[in-house]
Amino acid sequence: MTTCTPRAAWGNLLRRLHFYIGLFVGPFIFIAALSGTLYVATPQLEEVLYHRALHSDTQGEPQALASQIAVAEKVTGGGLRLHAVRPGLTAGETTRVMYADPALGASENRAIFIDPVSLEVRGDMTVYGTSGILPLRQKIDYLHRSLLLGDAGRLYSELAASWMWIAALGGIVVWFTTRPKRRIDNPFQNRRRLHVTLGWTLLAGMLLFSATGLTWSQWAGGNVGKLRAQMGWMTPQVNIQLHGPATAVDPHAEHHGHHMDMPMVADKPELSLFDGVLRAANAAGIDASQLEILPAKSDGQAWTVTEIDRRWPTQVDAVAVDPNGLAVIDRTRFADYPLMAKLTRWGVDLHMGVLFGLPNQLLLIGFGVALCVMIIQGYRIWWMRRPAHTQANPAQMLFHSWLALPLWGRLVMLLTSVLLGLMMPVMGCSLALFVIIDWLRWRSASRLMLAKSVK
Repeated sequence: MTTCTPRAAWGNLLRRLHFYIGLFVGPFIFIAALSGTLYVATPQLEEVLYHRALHSDTQGEPQALASQIAVAEKVTGGGLRLHAVRPGLTAGETTRVMYADPALGASENRAIFIDPVSLEVRGDMTVYGTSGILPLRQKIDYLHRSLLLGDAGRLYSELAASWMWIAALGGIVVWFTTRPKRRIDNPFQNRRRLHVTLGWTLLAGMLLFSATGLTWSQWAGGNVGKLRAQMGWMTPQVNIQLHGPATAVDPHAEHHGHHMDMPMVADKPELSLFDGVLRAANAAGIDASQLEILPAKSDGQAWTVTEIDRRWPTQVDAVAVDPNGLAVIDRTRFADYPLMAKLTRWGVDLHMGVLFGLPNQLLLIGFGVALCVMIIQGYRIWWMRRPAHTQANPAQMLFHSWLALPLWGRLVMLLTSVLLGLMMPVMGCSLALFVIIDWLRWRSASRLMLAKSVK
């Protein structure tokens, strides 16, 4: 067995791990980056495609919300539970009346778009999640999250998010240990230089999107949620119980693939309450141009009115209104959020491309394109440096590099791998697969070398 110094062993280990991540996980990161770029690039296209549903040229005084909702009730036949209403508060915008339809998927609602002035029905389509995205971005979001394969497909995005931060940090360490002492101009070094430059430039973004992506993931997301709850990092939520404590809300709920609604009830809310609740919320300082009104889902609960204009990070205040006397019984202000809850809110909105509007979109489009280029360059570097022969060298194996570490190094790596695998099960399973493949190749190469030495 070829021996090497502990420093060389650490370098070989990280380099080999970086190679495996790039070779096997790189395609998934590429798909996530490309689909995410498409997602943040389409809001303006949706404005064009669904302009009739979203806007109206009718001039005049808006009619009562009760009248607008009554029109939507006629469209649906009155057989669906009214989930929420987003009033058209700005001139030219339509009101969105959303219903929980059992025929739709998780976190999907049927939305009826009403002209607030003429009461004309302007659209009828499916919207998704608390962000209320329309069918085009909904399809792209499903592609980004699960490759259109449902919950099983979510493993791909979790795999990408689990490894991207390790690939980013590991790549920086590999560069430090292998960078040439002087500038060399040749095709390989030029491509490597571009790959490294992009890695440094995109480092913060890769760490951010890996972290926020993990919070939405199927398996690691649950562990992240437990950690946030224990650390008191959950987003504050208004208390909707007329008698009882408030509960925390998960700002990533719309990406978990399940409904956050309470059980359906037979009684429909009195439509005139929508106007009264909105006036009570306005009087309490809820004054954003985009609001959502959620009626109580059962007796003993309050209605909520929430600011949803996430282009500005402070427009997410909410109030709970007692439907019996229209009194505000609780409220949350973004200014009073704990620091980690604020950072979570900003991170989520940045990831979705809505924070500060167009500048956020342009930044993420640039990030996504650059990340795709960096991955392609990584494959080109590997192709240029691939061995001319097919026989593997045991000294270049992940397993051999781990064995070459000092005892404390092997224990640290083993313990770290187990802990990360428990926190991020998809990463743990894929790491085990990497190790098995590498060990099998190491065994095969060792036997070939032994056979040659005997001859």
